[in-house]
Parts: sequence; structure tokens; C-alpha cells
Amino acid sequence: MLAKQFSNYVLECGTDEAGRGCLAGPVTAAAVILPHDFENALLNDSKKLTEKQRTALAPIIEKEAISFHVVHLEPKIIDEINILNASIKAMQESILQLMPQPEFIIVDGNRFKPVANIPFQTIIKGDGKYLSIAAASILAKTYRDTYMERIHEAYPMYQWNKNKGYPTQDHRDAIREFGITPYHRKSFRLLPDQLTLDFDF
Repeated sequence: MLAKQFSNYVLECGTDEAGRGCLAGPVTAAAVILPHDFENALLNDSKKLTEKQRTALAPIIEKEAISFHVVHLEPKIIDEINILNASIKAMQESILQLMPQPEFIIVDGNRFKPVANIPFQTIIKGDGKYLSIAAASILAKTYRDTYMERIHEAYPMYQWNKNKGYPTQDHRDAIREFGITPYHRKSFRLLPDQLTLDFDF
């Protein structure tokens, strides 16, 4: 069972992101404040769960959370400020939308920037240690997967319904054959042998 709290504050939120290593699509972050009596034996790091388990857990988290919010940051912003800054910005924006605002923030990973003067703690592999970060990881992942499945309908050749924008062989083969879309991250190395790509749409 994951730990319920890191701090002694009443309103502690966990935050995490999904899609940081993708070639296409947004980076998506979620922030979640869970009640102190929240318990769920299945809740864990989203990467350790099946898609079916994540899909089942997401509405439970949404229903039982004191507050939650999910933010997508588009590739244009990722290209402008880089993926690390975009990941942090997405987490910050998701936190700012929480009502009530948290008194303390626990962040998956080792990098974060202060937001609204709220104290915070970064925790490496926090999504496998604390319930609220695990909950945030599940919402970020499920919301982003849904987003990628939706844009897949416009660009089925990239198979985003399966690879979700990650650098799989089929995704890179499609980039070679069809070029890039407005959803691709121009600042990323889209092909291992990349020299130049035409970025005109």
C-alpha cells in the first residue's frame, strides 16, 4: 500500500506528468488532492498498471478526490520552452486550478519550480510511493491517451492509438514516409538518422 501523506499539512496535493518522451502530442500533467481516508489497494504508479486498470481507476479518483485538474501543453509550447520546462509548467498550471488550493505539493521526479508560494518536495519515483502522486500519474496518463486516440482519427498512419506518440518503430517509419504533422515536436530528434526535416505545413 502506498503512503497517504508526505507532510503534516491537511491539504497536500500530488502532481505528475505523462508524455515527456513522446515525439508527438502534448505533455499532460495532473494534480490531485485526496482525502485522508482514501484507500484503494489497486492504486499504484500508472506504468505498473494495465490500460484496463488505469481506465477503471480514473473515475474513482475523480469521484473521491477533494480536487483534481488535468492540463495539456501543446507541442508548440514544448518547442518554445523545452520539454523539462513544459512538464513543470503543466504541473504548475494543474495545481493552480485546484480548489481548494493545496497547502503542500509533492512532485514526482527531481525537478520543479515554486508555484504560488506553496511549499513543495520533489520525490524520485514518487508515483510508486505516495497515493496522490500515483493518482495524478493515472489521470495524466488516461487523459493523454484519450487525447492521442482522438487525434489519431485525423492522422491514422502514425498509429497514435497504439503508440500514443512514443518513438516506436512504426511511428518513426510513418514519419519517414509521410513527414510530420502539427502535433509533432519539432525540437525533438524525430528520426535516429535525422539530418533535416521539412517543417513547413
